[in-house]
Formats: sequence, C-alpha cells, structure tokens
Amino acid sequence: MALEIRRIPALTDNYIWLIHDAASGETVVVDPSEAEPALAAAEARGWTIGQVWNTHWHPDHTGGNAGIVAATGAIVTGPEAERARIATLQRGVGEGDTVQIGDHVAQVLETPGHTAGHVVFHFADDRLLFSGDTLFAMGCGRLFEGTAAQMFANMRRFAGMPDETVVYGAHEYTLSNGRFALTVEPDNTALIERMAEVERLRDAGEATLPTTIALERATSPFLRAESIKEFAERRAGKDAFR
Repeated sequence: MALEIRRIPALTDNYIWLIHDAASGETVVVDPSEAEPALAAAEARGWTIGQVWNTHWHPDHTGGNAGIVAATGAIVTGPEAERARIATLQRGVGEGDTVQIGDHVAQVLETPGHTAGHVVFHFADDRLLFSGDTLFAMGCGRLFEGTAAQMFANMRRFAGMPDETVVYGAHEYTLSNGRFALTVEPDNTALIERMAEVERLRDAGEATLPTTIALERATSPFLRAESIKEFAERRAGKDAFR
C-alpha cells in the first residue's frame, strides 16, 4: 500500500511533510518548523504522529520538535553529526542507516553542503526522496557549512536516481530558482515550458512541490552542472541573483 503524503505550509516559505502509512497506522512528520500546523493536520485526518525526522539542525526545520514530542511522545530522528545542535534528538543517524514507517524503509544518505551533517531520506522502493535543504525545485541549498565539491557530489547522486523519484524539498523557492535557471540556459525548452507552469501555479497561490528527478535533470542548473567548477560558478551566481 502506498504511503500518503501531505504538504503543510509553514512560516514564510517552508513545507512540512506528513507521511502516513495506512497499513500500520503510523505517521511521520519531516522537518517540522512549527508544531501547531503539523499537529493540526494530523489531527484533522485522525492520525497520530509517532516519529519526527529532521534533515538538519536549522531552527526552521526543528522548531516544532519539542511541541510535537510534548503532544505525542514522538521519537525524533536526525543527523548524528548534528546532535549537539538538535536538543530534542533521540536517535542519531548517518550514511547507511535506515528509518522506517510501517513496512516502508528509507535509506539515510549523508548530503553535506548546506550544513555539515545534513541528511536526506530516500525510499528507493517507493521512489520517494525527502531532500530537506539539499535539493529544491530547480535549486539546491546554499553552502553555509560545506563546499561546492560536496554539493556537486550530492547533485550527481540525485541525478543517478530513477526518473520517477518524487522529490519533497522543504521550501517554496521555485519561482526564484527558475528565473535564475533561465539566465543559465535561456534556450532550454523544457525549462521555458516549466517556468510558464510555475508562474501559473504561483499566480494562483498554489505550490510547486513536490517535483521529480526527471524534471530536475531536465531543468535544474545545479543537477545539470558538469563539473565542480561549473557548479560552483552557478551556486555563486544564484547567491548574488536578485
């Protein structure tokens, strides 16, 4: 039975992801910036959150941990490398570890760059990727604690995943990312077509996530970078883009 996934808007442009397995009745919340929206969304569906998964330590991804734990007793899982910066962390994980909801198992992949210990959760069998602040629609995380070489390696890893892999990033940055992408590849037909759809969605107040690996491979300047040097130039360009 497929997992049910719900998008919960939070703060200015964050997305919290709620994962539910009907077969087991288990529910996981990924990167809860705030507790209240996640708890309300679960309660409205008759779900009880039993686990919290954090991709990294930033407060807009962990700010809701304590409130959710207080309300539900949920177990908090996140990067062991960032344990000192996530006060609520109970289970630390790293490369090669797994997390599970019902019978659905996700591999933990270490993806340093945005933060030194960032991880993502990849359900290979279900073709799902919860990418935190490493991979966005047509974008990637800023290099606050890591290097261009590290983030380029992450992009190569994602690019090797199956086309149909659905990507659940944590921010609604797509419009800005796409506008920058057009400065890199102004003649990319797939990108031009995608941006028309993105603009339509945003004008209607609708979300642009999740995305897919196939779509990112066709339109993301970061997934399409062919070398560390090219990636670094594009990341620096996006940092300065207005």
